[in-house]
Amino acid sequence: MEHDHVRDVDPAVADALESEVDRQRSTLQMIASENHASRAVLDAQGSALTNKYAEGYPGERYYGGCTYADEVEQLAIDRATELFGAEHVNVQPHSGTQANQAVYFAMLEAGDKILSLDLTHGGHLSHGHPANFVGQLYEVEQYEVDAETGYVDYEGLAEQAAEFEPDIIVSGYSAYPREIEWGRIQDAADDVGALHLADIAHITGLVAAGVHSSPVGIADFVTGSTHKTIRSGRGGIVMTGEGYADDIDAAVFPGGQGGPLMHNIAGKAVGFEEALQPEFEEYAEQTVANAKALGEALSEHGFSLVSEGTDNHLVLVDLRESHPDTTGGDAEDALEDAGIVLNGNTVPGETRSAFDPSGIRAGTPALTTRGFDESDMQTVADCIARVIDAPEDDDVKSEVRAEVDALCDANPLYE
Repeated sequence: MEHDHVRDVDPAVADALESEVDRQRSTLQMIASENHASRAVLDAQGSALTNKYAEGYPGERYYGGCTYADEVEQLAIDRATELFGAEHVNVQPHSGTQANQAVYFAMLEAGDKILSLDLTHGGHLSHGHPANFVGQLYEVEQYEVDAETGYVDYEGLAEQAAEFEPDIIVSGYSAYPREIEWGRIQDAADDVGALHLADIAHITGLVAAGVHSSPVGIADFVTGSTHKTIRSGRGGIVMTGEGYADDIDAAVFPGGQGGPLMHNIAGKAVGFEEALQPEFEEYAEQTVANAKALGEALSEHGFSLVSEGTDNHLVLVDLRESHPDTTGGDAEDALEDAGIVLNGNTVPGETRSAFDPSGIRAGTPALTTRGFDESDMQTVADCIARVIDAPEDDDVKSEVRAEVDALCDANPLYE
């Protein structure tokens, strides 16, 4: 991929952009929240819509010249509506976090109560962590996964909700490898008169393809990211019923954002069109099959998996039993040296700092986009195991790097 126009103006940035393309081509991208967007999505996000201010919504803008901005945003809305079966869709949030913020702004007052999953158990900063403004503005309690099974403790959640009496319960997670039982969480919310926000940021594509159950039509609000498993333009989305539509739209604009990023909305429209094609379901199914194969292979190498496996696109490895002296940060650094990019991650019952935790999180969306299959995941798992078994051994890392090069050559990216 060339960046000739950038190079004419700014060679330093052009060098960095081209180096980033080379990095993605030559390494295994296994961060569970990342993917490789198509050239069509990249083209849309780099389009002339970058220049357009379009505050407001299609047909109700505060600026002139929005004919084609309206057309693109309506396409994104219509395609998302078809993909997810939602009554109302807002495609303007700049990120999944800002999609969540829109729900909070629309439905809560300062000091209201949120019940969400603890970050170290697989939750997300925007669900009420004290480092995020949500945790500072609202009263937050957090539920946990079962320490023995690694699954959400739905009975404990319901009991905690009855005692805490939250205004909203948040489901959907950033490091949870199992299918989510939306109905059980909705029942807990109904029992205490709470709203239910389902954040499908990680599994948006899996839900769209029907390989993970959908909370649309169950939860009051469904938010998500549009650039992870669904591979569309970078940003967020909010879905809800018509009864909440005006409140959500007002909370996004003018409540929390100014002008929408129309070039990103164009990327969303293109990505949603790709997700409506039959081959996208095949992609989502293969993403899950690859994660299962990766988890099984890592288990065979002696690694402990949280919940002993996965139903979705990621595996969460607890290193404390198999490699007690190796932290998630150690593993992340050593693997990146060998060309495998994933992240250290907290695990349930975390005993270390979140900055250098006890686990690693590995996802398969980007590798699946490149064409990796179950047999490739066996090789990837073997490479991961060899590096983590000897994180200081440069010879091992060099050997694994050669295998990574071969995998990348066999599954090229952005040719």
